[in-house]
Amino acid sequence: MRVALPALAGTSAGPRASGDNRAMSSPTPPVPLVDGDIERLHDLLQALPAPLEPLDLPSLDGFLCGLLLQPQAPALAAWWPRVLDHESRPLPAGHDASELQALVMSRHDELKRAIGRRDWFDPWVFPGEDESSPSDAVLPWVAGFAEAQDLFPQLMRIEDPELIEPLALLYLHFDPDDLEDADALMAVIETIEPPSDLAEAVQDVVRAVMLIADVSQPRAATPVRRPAPRKGAVRPGGRPNRPRR
Repeated sequence: MRVALPALAGTSAGPRASGDNRAMSSPTPPVPLVDGDIERLHDLLQALPAPLEPLDLPSLDGFLCGLLLQPQAPALAAWWPRVLDHESRPLPAGHDASELQALVMSRHDELKRAIGRRDWFDPWVFPGEDESSPSDAVLPWVAGFAEAQDLFPQLMRIEDPELIEPLALLYLHFDPDDLEDADALMAVIETIEPPSDLAEAVQDVVRAVMLIADVSQPRAATPVRRPAPRKGAVRPGGRPNRPRR
């Protein structure tokens, strides 16, 4: 899998974020999906007819976060086809995807609220085989995030060095040979100690999302006070408001 990084800090590819804060949630909180909803969502994705190749649950979750961290919200019509198929091929005539879309939008709104409030959320990252590494488990989520950046490169065009560390926390899970035009990112990745277990890897995913949101969607309010990062991080960073249990 080749991962192209359109632009990073220090280039002249685009402006800094203007901070439209579109991820701030509406007063009415969305209803989180429960296990039965998540299983139903999985079944609906798997039931899409060939030759469609939809995102799986971890990739979908990373993809949605990648969308929600954009400086401006992409339109549903621009990203929904990529959920259904990696080549954005259309649904066959007569296939009703309304239930699938409703469940995806429920997760979208749940993540939107968490990111806007800088609250903890549980990424859809699932343990792998007994001998698999934390990176093996996190990689599908990060691949979905990277797919969103490929489709909507506005986030990567923000000129802010504060993006480098959180992107490194995510992209370190890729094989270095798969990262294209990423010298600055690789330099930071080489200074980071890989997570020792899945819990630490998940914590890093959420932390990276919140740090990216601080750049692409800066909050007008006083920022959350954050503890020091774990050993191996590049600079003092942040954890969301609510710790993982």
